[in-house]
Amino acid sequence: MSQTPAPASAAPSSPTSEDRAALAWMHTARFLTTASTLNQLPTVTVPEIAFVGRSNAGKSTAINTLTQQRQLAFASKKPGRTQHINLFALGKQGVTDAVLADLPGYGYAAVSREDKLRWQRVMLNYLVQRESLSAFVLLCDPRLGLTELDEALLDALRPRVQAGLRFLVLLTKADKLARAEQAKALSIVRLQAGGGEVRLFSALKKQGVTEVAHLLWQWTHPAGAATTDEPTLVTQVP
Repeated sequence: MSQTPAPASAAPSSPTSEDRAALAWMHTARFLTTASTLNQLPTVTVPEIAFVGRSNAGKSTAINTLTQQRQLAFASKKPGRTQHINLFALGKQGVTDAVLADLPGYGYAAVSREDKLRWQRVMLNYLVQRESLSAFVLLCDPRLGLTELDEALLDALRPRVQAGLRFLVLLTKADKLARAEQAKALSIVRLQAGGGEVRLFSALKKQGVTEVAHLLWQWTHPAGAATTDEPTLVTQVP
């Protein structure tokens, strides 16, 4: 028997204290470092969450919206401009308790084949090998659903997912769809993703912002985990 799909969005409710704490935590994001190769990245001992997706999926815009900062991540009008892995630290001043990673986009036809392949190798190697990676957010346009490249990425990461790597499929630009279309897209992508979380998101309408911030907070601050006021970032020795 098929289940009735959940509504695409519910009536807005007042944010809880946990919601406000998650949003405030996201707002602490600040630039940490940028790297074009894996060996240039620092080693961290805190949870790391990567944002990945096609070059026109709105990764940088989503990061800026979630962190409530206009220019934290570079959002270009020309997709494919992000050519490095950019790391952002999260946590109150003097403390890093999580890291966000903005990865190069993939699949955009306007860049050279050589650059496209190089960025995809760097991105995939990072996702497969990065020890501190605890979750990833795959962004896609709900009007397109998961593309072949998106599904190939999920397949490549299945072993890590089965070992405990969390993931969220974020359906950006949800404001482009009517409510019924949102519900349909959500249902289809949940089936395509084969696990993980799936959420609707709109930077324009601020849809899903609190919900996603809360989810990322929960992933990086599991109940009962020890807390510390000491910085936990360790720079990798060359």
